[in-house]
Amino acid sequence: MRSAAPRRCSKRSNPVPLTLTVVVPCYNERANVAPMVAALDKVLADIAWEVVFVDDDSPDGTAAAARAIARDDPRVRCIRRVGRRGLSSAVIEGAMSSSADYIAVLDGDLQHDETKLPEMLAAVRAGADIAVGSRHVAGGDSAGLASPLRVFLSETGIRIAQLITRSRLGDPMSGFFLLPRALFDELAPRLTGQGFKILLDLMLAARRPLNMAEIAYKFRPRAAGESKLDALVLAQFAGLLIDKALGGLVPPRFLSFALVGAFGVLVNIAVLQAARAGGLGFEQAQSLGTLVAMMANFQLNNQLTYRTQRLKGARAWRGLVLFLAVCSLGAVANIGIASTLYAADGHGLLAGAAGAAVGVVWNYAVSATLVWRVR
Repeated sequence: MRSAAPRRCSKRSNPVPLTLTVVVPCYNERANVAPMVAALDKVLADIAWEVVFVDDDSPDGTAAAARAIARDDPRVRCIRRVGRRGLSSAVIEGAMSSSADYIAVLDGDLQHDETKLPEMLAAVRAGADIAVGSRHVAGGDSAGLASPLRVFLSETGIRIAQLITRSRLGDPMSGFFLLPRALFDELAPRLTGQGFKILLDLMLAARRPLNMAEIAYKFRPRAAGESKLDALVLAQFAGLLIDKALGGLVPPRFLSFALVGAFGVLVNIAVLQAARAGGLGFEQAQSLGTLVAMMANFQLNNQLTYRTQRLKGARAWRGLVLFLAVCSLGAVANIGIASTLYAADGHGLLAGAAGAAVGVVWNYAVSATLVWRVR
């Protein structure tokens, strides 16, 4: 309804330098767009601000809702991303589109308390590098976490993040923070852009200790839409930490693909042993184990490694068939390379390892370009 939209802005004829860009990464948050703009309009009345909705091509029309408001209000912008997803990369893209002095990040689900933004801005202006909205300091509250699983994921992530960063920050997993744009620009080239925890990525990218100011807030229950947090977020979180530990030398997706492949070896062995115990011959049991392992690998890669390009419906079935074909060719390459090297020098272990490495690289390269290619 038109009455639900914020008041019309007249700044087109009298532009002023922007103080604050609020970046809102979102997916399927159509119902929260107008309330978000109205809330920001109310709390930032004395600040020159804009909001940038970075939408990962939501099927519910989130981008259309943002653009409908933007037609009347130049403080509202929308970046619709097609063929790429992910909260961290969305924040980076939105922040890099800003020309304001400061950047704030908050989720599109209205669970973060936007009334804290002026206080966070004041803290950064007073000398803090980053002001973090915290649920875990005096006055904060995380009651908005809707399930025991979300509580577990949040608390586990916080403990690990504090250990890795050696920081006393009470809420290093927060998605609600504010910092100078100049600092974001400085750190951006070293960000991985992977997963959901952009604040942690920023902290790990910094080459000096950051002065963090924590601002207590109450994490609200979600009013509309669905939570995107699940157990796979922890796996992506682990991937971020490993990537930082390796200095970015190994692409996180390749590492994830290889780990999934290692899990597939265990699946293969387990099925082989069970089938042999059930009376199948070795060749039949091994064939069955290989098929089950490849199907398990496809599912894990689809849910984890290529989470932001996840195949669904008919595309998932087509992707599975193609993945099986790719891995079958990889197995042939594996055996061929290993056999050739073994015939040359007789070192079975080294030959087998070389063949396996070639197979993994083949499977990864071809899967990335054919099975989960960006459309």
